[in-house]
Amino acid sequence: MTTYHNQLQLVLFNENDIPGLIALSDSVGWDYDEFEIRTVMLSGKIFGHKNAEGKIVSSAAIITYDSNLASIGMVIVHENYRGLGLGKLATQKCIESVSEHTVILLVATKDGEPLYKKMGFTTVDYVHKYLADSYIGAHNLATNECTIEDFNEQDFTDIVSLDAAAFGDKRSKFLRNRIKQSKRCIVMRDHQANIIGFGMSILGPINLILGPIIAPDSKTASLIINILAKDHDGKLRIDIPSGHAELMKWLEQSGFTEANTPPVMILHAEKMPTRNNTLFTIAAQIFG
Repeated sequence: MTTYHNQLQLVLFNENDIPGLIALSDSVGWDYDEFEIRTVMLSGKIFGHKNAEGKIVSSAAIITYDSNLASIGMVIVHENYRGLGLGKLATQKCIESVSEHTVILLVATKDGEPLYKKMGFTTVDYVHKYLADSYIGAHNLATNECTIEDFNEQDFTDIVSLDAAAFGDKRSKFLRNRIKQSKRCIVMRDHQANIIGFGMSILGPINLILGPIIAPDSKTASLIINILAKDHDGKLRIDIPSGHAELMKWLEQSGFTEANTPPVMILHAEKMPTRNNTLFTIAAQIFG
């Protein structure tokens, strides 16, 4: 296997590489499609290796946000090229592409966690991955305390601000790209017409992904989830940070099952900005 090493080239991928990246994702049972990869490329960079025939055999992506926070994901190595350190090399290239002061987070796989520890990442939290074959929640959930509307362009500034307080950094470029990709994006307003929460759904090849969802409390989060999920006929996925036990209980009553609990790991954790506990579901593991 080591005979491959001298024939491999570490490169920055572009849109012409999207079919090859989809094939790499498929090879490990992941479901990245063209729309997801385009959003990643528009919001950050994807590095990885090609072999002598030009086939993509590894990848790692970094999404940079507005200030000093970034997220790494899509770390994949083709099974025929494992054991060569390609995942580490591609991940290191991501790290080197940003300032040394940047806080970098990632959601690790079980196999990847030891590698990231060696690279200086520390585990700070866990993400609870929930899946459902279909949504069986209370479709008639309603409230007199607020109103829900579809996203309008004039809402964007308020959404960015709400997301920044929840996530720890402004994500203007990413949110713009994610909204364009979304099947639906909704906002929730209080009686004074102030936006107090929002959420969006992304239709992937397997699941309808719900997130990010920002809300002042778990009841509001469940209302947003209900609106996004109730008319979908198919599988759903939601990734929830720890600390939202009430919402997780409601999800389990609505047809969701917890699939796994991958660790959230951070490089330069001492510089991690504060969050206000209103991030109820993340956009996807690659986006932190």
